[in-house]
Amino acid sequence: MSELQNAITALRADAAEFDALVADLGPADWARPTPAEGWSVADQVAHVAFVFTIAGTAAGNPEAFRALTARIGTAPGAFDAAVNAALDGYRPLAPEALLARWRAERDAGIAALAAAPADGLVPWLVNPLPPAVLARAGMLELFAHGQDVADALGVRRSPTDRIRHIVAFAVRTRDFGYLSRGLTPPAEEFRFELTAPSGEVWTFGPEDAEQRVTGDAADLCLLVSRRRHHEDLSVKAVGALAEGWLEVAQAYRGPAGPGRRPVRAAG
Repeated sequence: MSELQNAITALRADAAEFDALVADLGPADWARPTPAEGWSVADQVAHVAFVFTIAGTAAGNPEAFRALTARIGTAPGAFDAAVNAALDGYRPLAPEALLARWRAERDAGIAALAAAPADGLVPWLVNPLPPAVLARAGMLELFAHGQDVADALGVRRSPTDRIRHIVAFAVRTRDFGYLSRGLTPPAEEFRFELTAPSGEVWTFGPEDAEQRVTGDAADLCLLVSRRRHHEDLSVKAVGALAEGWLEVAQAYRGPAGPGRRPVRAAG
């Protein structure tokens, strides 16, 4: 199986898992607030639907995507503002209509990514990406917003080794947390040693690197999606630069947002 096929298979599975969280909810649960301030469960679903739409546009109609990003502009936070504004188009929908729209936009987006040339590039927000990498970015979106929905509903998720795609994306985007805060990323490479849900150890980066990040792979995903504070996770760092990275880690461009307060400290 090619890298793109592997990523698309994992993306479809994660999208189905996200769908299962909301498929049978009643109206009150769709309106339930999530840990993302001001966002309901319905808003989370709408956001992910729109992300799949723009990813599908980027893969299937690059010129339309470039026109879209040209209208949005490149100022810091401009894309996030546009995504948030897009929620207004979904909010009048009844739950069954929103569910149907999410499924249609999910399927169209994944189909467009799957049809993209595996060795080509898809235009994206900062730099063009291989379609497999953009599929992994979609998995990060599903993980992050799925966690918000799960937290709102009191559901405990069980991650699978599919999160390797998200971990690889997080390593690739190590510098985003610095850049979103106007900081210069360190030139020194990090070593990542992370334990998969299956117990396998995944490693990234030079074996002899002085700056090291270790711990549970699912916890790293929670860290870089800013769904948990690092003090509440098993992820640990060795080296001053790696320790500093735990404070700023995020695997997406744009404003960091408030993140989550440490539960342990609050307790």
